[in-house]
Amino acid sequence: MMTNLFSSFDPTTNFNLSLNWTSTLLGILIIPISFWLIPSRNNILWVNIILILHKEFKILASNKMKGSTLIFISLFTFILFNNFLGLFPYIFTSSSHMTMTLTIALPLWMSFMIYGWLNNTMHMFAHLVPQGTPPILMPFMVCIETISNLIRPGTLAVRLSANMIAGHLLMTLLGNTGPSLNMLFLNFLIITQILLLILESAVSIIQAYVFAVLSTLYSSEVN
Repeated sequence: MMTNLFSSFDPTTNFNLSLNWTSTLLGILIIPISFWLIPSRNNILWVNIILILHKEFKILASNKMKGSTLIFISLFTFILFNNFLGLFPYIFTSSSHMTMTLTIALPLWMSFMIYGWLNNTMHMFAHLVPQGTPPILMPFMVCIETISNLIRPGTLAVRLSANMIAGHLLMTLLGNTGPSLNMLFLNFLIITQILLLILESAVSIIQAYVFAVLSTLYSSEVN
């Protein structure tokens, strides 16, 4: 039994190096590689998923630049592989750490803000006051919109890491109670853990999609 509940998020490695962060790149091994002219079923499934995501993000991005959805599809697959692989035993989940999620969210938000305020300054100012706001409330709305804009990378990062942490903590708590249960309750515990694992598999996909969609919407505001 673990002495600390949060020790599953900070495993120790040898040679005084944080080698567990190398699990971030494990998702690259899952991407199907095409060696033949006729694609395999894995390739067909992968291409169909990418095309569906491209159509979704193209509608949300609302710009005519070719390849603008590529970064968001890559972001989705990167977070998805990290979330999903973290459900397997003895694989470090880097997406449950704010170090990882803020590293993704902050540069995206900064690039959107710098591009928007330099190239579309009046458009960015217009976003600070919603349409139909009474004149007396306009100064307050500017403050509210500015604050909500500043906390965007934090909310993106916290939302992703908090959902991953919550699922892992629940599975850790349930796993620690197993040795102290009798056979009848142990069967209920195993069924509960299987259901929770299915739920966490869905959450890993949903959180990757939410992160990518929100990033796409933030990028559409600066165009």
